[in-house]
Amino acid sequence: MSTWRPLITHLTEKNVIFPFSIARLPRIEFGSGSYASIPDLAARYGSHLLVVTGSRSFVGSDAWVGLSRTLAQRQFTWQLIHVAGEPSPGFVDDTVRNLHGSHFDCVLGIGGGSALDAAKAIAGLLRPGNSVLDHLEGVGPELPYQGPATPFIAVPTTAGTGSEATRNAVLSVQGRDGFKKSFRDDKLVAEYAVIDPDLLATCPPAILAANGMDAFTQLLESYVSSKANPFTDALALSGMAAVRDALLSWYEGSGDQAAHRANMAFAALLSGITLAQVGLGSVHGLASPLGAFFPIPHGVVCGTLLAEATRVNLRALREQAPWHPALARYAEVGRLMTGNDLTDADAHMALVELLGDWTRRLDLPRLGTYGVAEADVARIVANSRGSSMKTNPIVLTDEEIAGLVRARL
Repeated sequence: MSTWRPLITHLTEKNVIFPFSIARLPRIEFGSGSYASIPDLAARYGSHLLVVTGSRSFVGSDAWVGLSRTLAQRQFTWQLIHVAGEPSPGFVDDTVRNLHGSHFDCVLGIGGGSALDAAKAIAGLLRPGNSVLDHLEGVGPELPYQGPATPFIAVPTTAGTGSEATRNAVLSVQGRDGFKKSFRDDKLVAEYAVIDPDLLATCPPAILAANGMDAFTQLLESYVSSKANPFTDALALSGMAAVRDALLSWYEGSGDQAAHRANMAFAALLSGITLAQVGLGSVHGLASPLGAFFPIPHGVVCGTLLAEATRVNLRALREQAPWHPALARYAEVGRLMTGNDLTDADAHMALVELLGDWTRRLDLPRLGTYGVAEADVARIVANSRGSSMKTNPIVLTDEEIAGLVRARL
């Protein structure tokens, strides 16, 4: 039996919890069958919907057939918008321009993170009608978003990004001069997040592997974030335990698949909550330029970099700040994930080894598979210091970041 116990790191010697604040969250409907609540939730806002989904697979599914039949029976009307791949600012602006002036009571986003991010941005701009570039961080004038947003209901069909719980709409322009930036504001948070694990039943193995590693990366990076707090700690630890118990078995098709889907849907939701509150780290700092410059799915970037990024962070912390509380946090995660009562040093090693084993067993490709080469490393490093890198537990040098990338070419 495991002797692991959670470590309380936010208490002073007088057992007083340090102050923290939590930004707005959606109202959450979680569980098998919760998908059936969508008509009732949407009806709170009106009967005319804008439905934003991924490419084409969802609208051919039994889930959409059943929902559309119910919506029609209840006198809803709707317009469908499809998002092919990761949404761009141009896609959002074109959609808003074409629909501005039309009346929609609610935007319903159903799909993976890309569909939810697109729906979130569109819901934010349908009524104001201006360009998303006005608000996109690090790109345009970064004007304050005033709203009003159209009510938004988020329904994930994958378990990875946690976009249903965040205020971020991540938009990309891909290519040599590309970028991956966020339109973010509390007004963009979904009114409801409906998380039904049954919708994950048709996820292909490669997608669930990449998305599962994305969720775990977000949980781990939130837990060791420089802004971590007791609220997010509790969620991150719970989410990582859920990934531990479900991801590999779900991917390999063993055990109770319904239970695995529920665990991963839960973990992804918690990862969205924690990242929105306390930020991320070096993996997501690198995911921004890698996803912008190369056609690499976001979850693949996270999965292929996480073990090496953890090793680099641990080495930098030991060498530069051996007193840093993140070392105890990484050790705690190592004990949690292995179930063993290990010393801190052994727990660090066990965590890196476990993540490396997951990377291999989940068949996550190296960066070179997508065309990343040595000649690209300097450009990637130069564009990696966005908001995510700022909450990494320690500031990494350019040489350390470059070495991290090279290790996964």
